[in-house]
Amino acid sequence: MAKIKYSPEEKKTLKSMFWNSGLVFAGFNMVKMEGNAFALTMSPALEELYPDVEERKKALVRHNGFFNTHAVMFSLIAGITYALEKEKQTKGSVDDDTIENIKAALMGPTAGIGDAFFFNCLRIIAAGVGIGLCSTGNVLGVLLFILLYGMTQIAARWYLLRMGYSFGTSFIDTVFESGLMAALTKSAAIVGLTMVGAMVAGMVNVNLAWTIKVGKTSVVVLDVINSIMPGILSIALVFGLVALIKKGVKPVKLVFGILFITIVLAFFGIF
Repeated sequence: MAKIKYSPEEKKTLKSMFWNSGLVFAGFNMVKMEGNAFALTMSPALEELYPDVEERKKALVRHNGFFNTHAVMFSLIAGITYALEKEKQTKGSVDDDTIENIKAALMGPTAGIGDAFFFNCLRIIAAGVGIGLCSTGNVLGVLLFILLYGMTQIAARWYLLRMGYSFGTSFIDTVFESGLMAALTKSAAIVGLTMVGAMVAGMVNVNLAWTIKVGKTSVVVLDVINSIMPGILSIALVFGLVALIKKGVKPVKLVFGILFITIVLAFFGIF
């Protein structure tokens, strides 16, 4: 990765993005998850790159969609996205779809890396050190846990943000020089769609408890449907919700609508 020199404006933008990224869970919700925080983190970069207010609004709306990854790796993707937005605005060689596809493609892998290292490894080590001291009544156990687990994440967020921006800038230049931009765009779209499909399979579950009695035989409706195509109800639900969102229905209304319908169906023994 080629080392780049940051301009004063870039340094200011990266610092603002870093502080904003610390609010990753402040606007967390089950509709967009970290989407609000990602839009907030990108706002300093968009203010730098889009002097036109209307264009800036469109970019903010684009980054305010669904987004979810590990809180530390969040900064890496934000840095890469900053580089992509700069390429789009200054050279016009990257479009909105490419940026969104790359974001979607990076969510899953970075979440796995962040959870494995920070949550399952570093947290356990820091807790082991802290508990050992606290068990003897030493208050340094608490401070060491905060230092080892908390401060390392803060430092990692700063480094990964800058690394993401530097890597994104140099990588984009390399891709264009080699003529691989079309392949990159297509690959990112495929991986992004794959990740969305995997998230649907893992997070959307329609459990029917509907049983039809025919004589002395009971037929479980969910088993019959899954024998035709496993998970078809989850897919139908997702595509139905997407169609309603495209028609302008607000996600909050859909959440309460699903809640109401499931309560009614559960009352009749269908769910």
